[in-house]
Amino acid sequence: MTRRLRVVDASRPEEVFAALRDALAGAGAAVVPRSEATEPEETTRWPHPGETVAQNVALVIETSGSTGVPKRVALSADALLASAAASAGALGGQGRWLLALPAHYVAGAQVLVRSLAAETEPIYYGTGHFDARRFADLAADLGDEKRYTSLVPVQLGRLVEAAENGSRGVVAALRGFDGILVGGQALNSELRERAERLGARIISTYGSSETAGGCVYDGRPIGTTAVRETGGLLEIAGPVLAEGYLGDPERTAATFHEEGGARWYRTGDLGEVSVDGRVTVFGRSDNVIISGGEKVLLDAVERVVHGMSGFANAVVVGVPSADWGQVPVVVTERSSTTSLQDLRQAVADRLGRAAAPARIIQLDPIPRLASGKPDRVALAAAVREQEA
Repeated sequence: MTRRLRVVDASRPEEVFAALRDALAGAGAAVVPRSEATEPEETTRWPHPGETVAQNVALVIETSGSTGVPKRVALSADALLASAAASAGALGGQGRWLLALPAHYVAGAQVLVRSLAAETEPIYYGTGHFDARRFADLAADLGDEKRYTSLVPVQLGRLVEAAENGSRGVVAALRGFDGILVGGQALNSELRERAERLGARIISTYGSSETAGGCVYDGRPIGTTAVRETGGLLEIAGPVLAEGYLGDPERTAATFHEEGGARWYRTGDLGEVSVDGRVTVFGRSDNVIISGGEKVLLDAVERVVHGMSGFANAVVVGVPSADWGQVPVVVTERSSTTSLQDLRQAVADRLGRAAAPARIIQLDPIPRLASGKPDRVALAAAVREQEA
């Protein structure tokens, strides 16, 4: 059996919410939330009239990812609801959510699914630039139920900065949440510590569209999710896994595989799992450069850089070098009192000389995907253009 597909304007999250309610109940079409920014050209418009998917598919997340390769991730109702149940169990109960992420991003869509599972209506931040005080005003309307929200690190950084600059409303909002999920990219420890000093309960999440959103909270798999390390790469199993990629059976077969009676998802992330089950993510396996004959994991360089004053939101990219092959370059939106020499020394002390950044480039704004992640394809092009 099949069901039709329905594209819903993600700038109207209340309509996505209603469409998801029908889809999860089995009565409506599978939902494709889409922003105007990702509207395909006429020649590549999808879905085509009359196109259908398997009956169990409730949501399709379209994403170009940080590498620019498009994907259409098909998620079943069972996977979405399993994720919502695991999240509620990890957080200590269901509650009411403030949606501050785009509804076409899996973490935003999952806020809607969790709200449906809890039989509550979320509060919608809406579109436009993220403003800490507007967020705080909306948080005050959440009521007496348990309060939750899901953010990316950039948003948390703006809230923390506003609170540290004396906004009592933002401080009250941060303290009022029973849980603030932060995902989409690595959360640096310095920002987390600042938020927790203000009284916020921060939960760092790890997951992807292929796992129906975050499935590891603060390094611990939630629900019945299992994580293992194979050849230095992380793999995930459990009821939250996507069905695969629509229209791309080869990628589906390469990414999902069966072993030992379980279905596993190859994340493409470098990491390890400790004896007691704690998951540590090092970074993307495709975000590695060779500098002077040595492998340099740019995500690891970025983590060190984020700990330096003025570089909390910086991004590290690899650029060609006549002498070394490739070198790391730090891209930041604002100037800092930390010098390149100090930055190089801090990175070299932790990761070795090959990882030391060659330059600091200021680029405002840093191009980002709708999820808040740096758009590394656009960023690399901008850096090359600036250096030329």
